[in-house]
Amino acid sequence: MRDYLILKLLGPMQAWGEHTFEGFRPSANFPTRSGLLGLLGACLGIKRNGREQLQQLADSVGIAVRVDSRRLARSNGTSRTLRTIKMIDYHTIKGARKDYIGLKSHETIQTWREYLYDAEYTVALWSNSNSTLTLDELEKAVKQPHFTPYLGRRSCPLSRPLFQARFKSIDVMEALKVIPPHGGTVSSEEPIGDRMKRVRDVPLIHQPRQFTSRNIYVHGGDHVSE
Repeated sequence: MRDYLILKLLGPMQAWGEHTFEGFRPSANFPTRSGLLGLLGACLGIKRNGREQLQQLADSVGIAVRVDSRRLARSNGTSRTLRTIKMIDYHTIKGARKDYIGLKSHETIQTWREYLYDAEYTVALWSNSNSTLTLDELEKAVKQPHFTPYLGRRSCPLSRPLFQARFKSIDVMEALKVIPPHGGTVSSEEPIGDRMKRVRDVPLIHQPRQFTSRNIYVHGGDHVSE
């Protein structure tokens, strides 16, 4: 049996940035490891330059994410599936890096940022074998965040508290089955199902803006409309 901390990520908009440069900021279809570590770091009160604390956090937690399928009730008593939609927001910004490298910056550039509308995720966290940070500390932090957490970008507030549940289960799939809505695509660092893919969303804590890859195991289909 393993101890799991279950979180819910729900809000009008979410944005889980993939590895990119200044001009186009795409969002992944589900929360990235780097994004979730940032969210947990905010709850714990870790500042961006607190690299040792950020590394301890990164080494301490395993993560699984379920893309939840939401139902919208109609006035006639029926319901329909509320699908997540990707939208692009146009911005102009100052201070972007020239040629996307180095320290020199542009005066102003155009950017396009993707957001996820009507998304809901269930996240399962567990302690790794070399953890220096306990689930008790994480649970306390998500219940009483030090800094305001948000869903990937500061323009994406939460519409409910992060904490959902804490319990023991034989594996992550059984743990997620307890939490409604039931079903949905699961991407997990704990082996599940028969599919595996590689994603580049592991932050190199001591090399800002740099990422490496990890293997995730996938069970279920896709719930995001392009």
